[in-house]
Amino acid sequence: MGTREEIVEAILKGRTAGESDQESPPCPYPRDSILRTAWVKGYAPARRARESARTE
Repeated sequence: MGTREEIVEAILKGRTAGESDQESPPCPYPRDSILRTAWVKGYAPARRARESARTE
């Protein structure tokens, strides 16, 4: 389980990864970690926004 600060940090790291031009960055957290879920929560919307901006 992560602390609140670790969860926020994971979300921000995911967002940064989603905004980057790297095609499919690896998540730095283990599969069974709440921090992985937080990372994906940041990554997915940022990635969708980046891809949407490319097609417009």
